[in-house]
This record gives sequence, structure tokens and C-alpha cells, in this order.
Amino acid sequence: MGPRILAIIPAYNEAGNIARTVCEVLAQPQGIIPLVIDDGSRDQTSQEAFRAGARVVQLPFNLGIGGAVQTGYRYALENNFDIAVQIDGDGQHDSAYLSVLIQPVVDGEADMSIGSRFLGGKAGFQSSFGRRLGIGFFRGLIRFLTGFYATDPTSGFRACNRRLIALFAGYYPSDFPEPEAIVVARRLRARVCEVPVIMRERREGKSSIGKLKSPYYMIKVTAAIFLHMLKDRKVYGPWA
Repeated sequence: MGPRILAIIPAYNEAGNIARTVCEVLAQPQGIIPLVIDDGSRDQTSQEAFRAGARVVQLPFNLGIGGAVQTGYRYALENNFDIAVQIDGDGQHDSAYLSVLIQPVVDGEADMSIGSRFLGGKAGFQSSFGRRLGIGFFRGLIRFLTGFYATDPTSGFRACNRRLIALFAGYYPSDFPEPEAIVVARRLRARVCEVPVIMRERREGKSSIGKLKSPYYMIKVTAAIFLHMLKDRKVYGPWA
């Protein structure tokens, strides 16, 4: 019998994309259970997700991506899942790569596996020039602070084992959390790797982080990362 795998799918006003995302997860051979965290949507996200076959947690108001993902990790911990996979609800992450993503975790080679659009020379959606500049900045920052070179540090397509499920159930960064989550994991000696994947452009709706917000988030996330480095590792319990 294989590991129990939960797909954490945070979604905010993704009624046009969520059913397709859920169906793609359910079509994979690993028996992955999709859990949609409806982050206070004002549309039919919850209903579309449930009709497509997902388990649904409907938050009473918008917590933001970090709060939604942490809710998923708490669900994974409380329901005894072996692996938790993060998948965006907007359809940008291709579920066909789930087997590649989870394999290093299944094999015990990594605590966290991240899907990178920049490895292996694969084609696909590469994001805007401005976003790529931000990605490059966080590559350098994470390498400087942790020694780990993440080619795609803003990728939310990632898989974690039981140890990181327990960690992130108790603490997960809030806004634009992906770079900081890598720093948290690496600082606590987690093994992190990347695997090549192809990402897609969203088909419907728009990102919650527009061009004007991107510089603000870069500054905010950078400050949060440096503040995290000052924390005593003992606050994370058995990971310290």
C-alpha cells in the first residue's frame, strides 16, 4: 500500500478553474485526495470544487495564501497523511508532473520537493519579465542565507513529508509565502530539492498579485525572511 497523499489546493474566486484542477488531480494514478481550501471566495469556488469530487474547507473570510495553505497542512496532520502536495487552484500547475514531484519524498531523499519551471530546458509558461527579476532576487537571497540554490523559489508546486507537514501545520508564512517557507525549512535542516516541471498560464481570472503589488511584496517578504533568521529555532519544537 502506497503513501496517503493529500493535495492542498488554495483557491480564491477560482470558480472558472477549480473543477479542472480537481479533475486532473483525481485522474492521477497515485490515489491523491484533493482538498480545496476556499479562502473566502465570493463566487462558486466551493460548489464547483465539491461537484468535481474534492473535499472542501470553506474559510469564513479571506486569510490570504499563507493562511489557506496552513489550513491544508493542519488538515493533513490531523488526518494522518504521509505526504502533502501544494497545487495552485488557478490551473497553472500541471498534475501530470505529480509523480515526478513526489518521488524524491517517497524515496526518502528529500523532505520537500519543489517543481521548477527553469530546470531541464522545458518549454512552458515562464512568467513576466518583472516576476523573473523578483525570482532572481530571491534565488540569491535564499542561497546567501541557507546555501541552497533554488532555481524557482516562488514556485508553489511542492511536496512535503510528515516532518514538514507537522512544521507547517504549526507555522507557515503569510503573504507570498513560498520563498520564506524554503528558508524556514532549510534553517531547520530540512532536505530540499527541485524537479523539472512545466507550468501553464492561467486560463481564467487574474492573479491577486498585480504589477503594482509586486515590489511591495518583494520588500515585505525580504523583511519577513530576515526577521525569521533572528528567531530562536526552539520555537519550532522538535525541528529545532
